[in-house]
This record gives sequence, C-alpha cells and structure tokens, in this order.
Amino acid sequence: MNHKQSPRRLIDRFGRLHNNLRISVTDRCNIRCFYCMPADNVEFMPKAHLLTFEEIERIVRVGTTLGIDRIRLTGGEPLVRRDLHELVRLLAAVPGIRDIGLTTNGILLDEQAQLLKDAGLKRLNVSLDALDPEIFKAVTRRDGYERVLAGIEAARRSGFSPIKLNAVSVRGLTEDQIVPFGHLARETATVVRFIEFMPLDADGQWQRDKVLFAHEIISILESEFGPLLPVPRKASEPRAGDLLPVIGGASTQAPAQDYEFADGRGRIGLIASVSQPFCASCNRFRLTADGKFRNCLFSLEETDVKTMLRSGGTDEEIADLMLACIAAKNEGHEINTANFIQPDRPMHSIGG
Repeated sequence: MNHKQSPRRLIDRFGRLHNNLRISVTDRCNIRCFYCMPADNVEFMPKAHLLTFEEIERIVRVGTTLGIDRIRLTGGEPLVRRDLHELVRLLAAVPGIRDIGLTTNGILLDEQAQLLKDAGLKRLNVSLDALDPEIFKAVTRRDGYERVLAGIEAARRSGFSPIKLNAVSVRGLTEDQIVPFGHLARETATVVRFIEFMPLDADGQWQRDKVLFAHEIISILESEFGPLLPVPRKASEPRAGDLLPVIGGASTQAPAQDYEFADGRGRIGLIASVSQPFCASCNRFRLTADGKFRNCLFSLEETDVKTMLRSGGTDEEIADLMLACIAAKNEGHEINTANFIQPDRPMHSIGG
C-alpha cells in the first residue's frame, strides 16, 4: 500500500481524525495500583497470546497509510517486556512515524532509559501518584518509590526533556500531594499532570465521590502559589489531505489543559476525563497486548486484528479492519450519564 495513493483516513462518523495509536505491549506489571489492577492473584495473558514486535510493527506500517503518525507504548508496565528498546527501534524506522512516547511507572527506568533514548524514543511519561513513600505504597500496594526517583533521574541524564509525571488524584488519599507536586513543577523542568480518577479499576469500586476534580486541584494550587494561567492550546500543523478537529481555531486533541504559574516558574496539566471529557476532539485509539483494536478507552467492543495477522491477512484487510473499528466509535464515553457501563477489562489489560 502506498501512502500517496491512499486517500483513506481514520475518520469516524463524528468527523474526528485519528492519528494517534496507543500500543499496549503487556498486561503484566511490577506494582499493583488499586485503580488499575487487583492486589494479588492476577491472571496474566499467556505470552504466546501477545503480539510479537514484528506483528506490532506491521500494524503500525499499515496504520501510517491511513494517517497514523504518533505512537505511545503502554502496559501494564511496558518496561517488563523484554528488550522493549528493540520495538522502539523498529517503530522509529517506520516511514511516517513522527513521534514515539512511552508511559511507565519508572521502576525499571534506571537501567533502560539510555537504551530507549538511543533507540529513538522521543517522549517519556512517568506515572507517580505521590511524593510521599507511604502514600506511594498505599496506592501501588508495593515498594519501589526510591527506584522510581532513580529512574526519573536516569531519564534526565539520558536527555529526556521535559519529563512528564502523571498523578492520579483521589479524594481522601492524595489531596496533600498536590502542593508538593506544585513545588516540584516550579523547581525542576518536570511537567506534572493531574489525572481525575476514572472508573477502570479491577475491583469495580470506583465512585464519583472519590474523584478529586480538576477545579478542586486548581483551587488547592492557587491557594498556595497564586493564580494559574491557562496555556493556549496550539493548533496542529495541517498536512495535505488532513482534517483537523478544531474548536475556536485551535486544535484541542491533547487531553491535558496546561497551566502556567503566574510568575512564569513551572507548568502543570489537568486531564479532566470525568468532569471535562475531551471526547469531542479525541484523536486516539488503542491496540491491546493481545491484538485487539479499541476505539475508546471505555469501549465495550473490540476488533480482533491478531487472528487476521496470524491467518495470512493482507495489509489491505488489516487497513479495512482498522477503518471499520474507527467508523464504529461512539460519540463519547458517557461516564456522566446513566448509560455508562464500566468495561470488563481493567486498565492494566486495556493499556494505559
């Protein structure tokens, strides 16, 4: 398939263009965050069920003919997948891929940061919900706080900048971590992104009153540091044949709304998936570790691409499957309606 010969794009029935593919490489993890997976007795996928690096690369190559140019690798914990840097190297060599990011808990980052950077990884997000070791353990139900800090430092030495920290905010647990994160954002080049607690926990115990909402996080920060100023969202650079989801003249595809402290020292971000969903401009879809396309994090349906790959399917057939998956995407996740149904798969199995 030739990119120039194929005008087809991953556009759903609401006009949203999809150029961002999030790829889970494993459902395994070395910690047990309560909002993501059970504490014990987790049944992981057999390794033979996981897509190989070569299968992932083929899917990405097909995706670039439909406009995919951004990749993010996730898990589980992606760094527990052996030789992950080799997958990064494969994907970085795919024509049309402009950006490769990774989301990690950071525990294995100390030993892998330089390998990943050398392989072509562009951006790095580290999930860290607390700067207090005891609260870290309460969230993760494991030790490892010092290893995460060592991993972040190794990533800085390897040249990743800025490093983004993803902090899930939970009422009754992490409120007192918001101000310390604010200090971290102001004193280093780290961008801290606070994420509203979403209903994807393995135990199905999510309750709306446990969500620490974005406006509350801003209020806590402003009470300590003074005004926060919204950073205008930048319009994506259009390319020939592209359709861009635009609101008010600027692209709103990014899930985070960034804010700067009024004195110019530091930046934080808010991902308000519950209180202020960004569904209307969503440009992403997912590939699970066992080879299923998901057109939404909260989707109740999946599209099996692994069976096609392993039964001799052509690139054209894979492209058609991808197009059909996006065409079936719903308008939004409906968390704030009575129609919402939590997916059977927990977060670690879907891919963060």
